[in-house]
Amino acid sequence: MSAGRQTAVGAFVLGGAGLALGAVLLFGRFHIFSPVQRAAVVFQDSIAGLSVGSPVTFRGVRVGAVQSIAIQFDPKTHVAYIPVVVQLDAGRVRVTRQNESDQMDVDQLIARGLRAELNTQSFVTGQSEIDLNFDPASPAALHPEITGLTEIPTRQSAIQKVKEQLSQLPLRELTDNARETLQSLRALSEKLNQGLPPLVASLTTASDHADTLLTDAVQALGDFRIRTDATLGHIDRLAQSGDRELTARGGELQQLLVASTQAARRAADAVAGLKGLTADRGAARVNLEAALRDLAAATASLRGFASDVEHNPQLLLTGRKP
Repeated sequence: MSAGRQTAVGAFVLGGAGLALGAVLLFGRFHIFSPVQRAAVVFQDSIAGLSVGSPVTFRGVRVGAVQSIAIQFDPKTHVAYIPVVVQLDAGRVRVTRQNESDQMDVDQLIARGLRAELNTQSFVTGQSEIDLNFDPASPAALHPEITGLTEIPTRQSAIQKVKEQLSQLPLRELTDNARETLQSLRALSEKLNQGLPPLVASLTTASDHADTLLTDAVQALGDFRIRTDATLGHIDRLAQSGDRELTARGGELQQLLVASTQAARRAADAVAGLKGLTADRGAARVNLEAALRDLAAATASLRGFASDVEHNPQLLLTGRKP
């Protein structure tokens, strides 16, 4: 192999190595030209789907990656903590202050309410990511005994809240209630299967009877209407006849009323005369009493004469001697 050819091959190899190194520096996870800040996020619950290299995002924008994951057990509280070390690319986030821009300070962002939560990156692959956001209302629970790095407090994600609520549900009681409900529905279905055919037959019979009754009622109403029309016709004719009779007898009724008025007046006069006869100091009553006394004396004399005749019948011939 000639020297020129060897030189060309060597230059080609060196060029390829340089391109490979440049690609690694530009597209790899090396941060030679940009500052990198390390922070820790301490989890207590499961972080399934999170691995080294998982993205760290701020409202969906990637600002770093997971560097390491460990497990640390606290023998005092018997609680297992999972400290996750993340690398934050400071070059992706800048803080604007009036006319000048500074690089981000994680401690200041935490003081302003920066919180970390675990979210599902893909429901298909099950991969997770750490998402950063501001939530000043969320309490900042720190663990200085777990990590010496700057710690970003955590908060529950929406999925974790749902999981916690589901874990608090009385699933066994709900299952038992659902089972009892299904058994009750099955028993009700069996009872309906047994009782519906007779009920349907009874309803059919009742419907037939109701149809017959309705037909009879319609016919009876028709007959009643005919009879009512005839009765109303008779009443109308009777009213017309009575009207004619009243019109014809009006004069006679007037004469009868006049005669009745006169008779009433005469009766009143007779009553007045009778009252005059029966008055205590009336002359008619005095005469009547005198006539009654004379009549009583004559009756007494006649009774005495009759008694004498009874004892001596000859008196009828000879008469009573003085």
